Amino acid sequence: MPGRLFLETPLEDLAQIAGVEAGIAGDPPRRNIAPGQEVLVLTSGGWRKMRWGIVPVGRVNARGRPVMETIVNARSETLFDKSAFAGTGRGVVPADGWYEWTGTARRKQPWRLARRDGAPLWFAAITDRWEAPGGQVLDQVATVTCAPSAEVAEIHHRMGVLLAPEDLALWLTGTEDAVRQLMVPTAEGALAIEMADGVDWSGA
Repeated sequence: MPGRLFLETPLEDLAQIAGVEAGIAGDPPRRNIAPGQEVLVLTSGGWRKMRWGIVPVGRVNARGRPVMETIVNARSETLFDKSAFAGTGRGVVPADGWYEWTGTARRKQPWRLARRDGAPLWFAAITDRWEAPGGQVLDQVATVTCAPSAEVAEIHHRMGVLLAPEDLALWLTGTEDAVRQLMVPTAEGALAIEMADGVDWSGA
């Protein structure tokens, strides 16, 4: 599942692929996007910038207890069943790829995952809005995960749900039943996995 992202494709190019006008200013190339930072999100209303990680203020689990942990990735298998996700919207997080790690704590090897053809990735996501005391509003997003493809399974037991450009509108506006078919591993052979060396892990 995506724990760090990277995005170097300009917003104008992403907008052209998605068939949606940019409408906002893009960011410079980012080679290390971590949870808690701002990410670019495509919504049914256009492009937005949101905090990666939903702070579930006021949300409760199936037992009626408050959800305490920040939600960075949401499991597709329970996305429409968990009360913690009730009332969330849908979005798409574009990226050129993501990072995973294998190995022990002090000897971890980072891996870079991207499309073999170099095209951007489109991560299915859910969105939420936190209205803090005093009127502050924070838009938030969490990526959706599923079982991994065979190639990803060698380094991680989950992966993000990756959408084809032609399925973006369906994910954003389709019914729950209609979008369930989209929450599956990406096709075998679509991704390239290589060692990630020379990345500054201290910031984006």
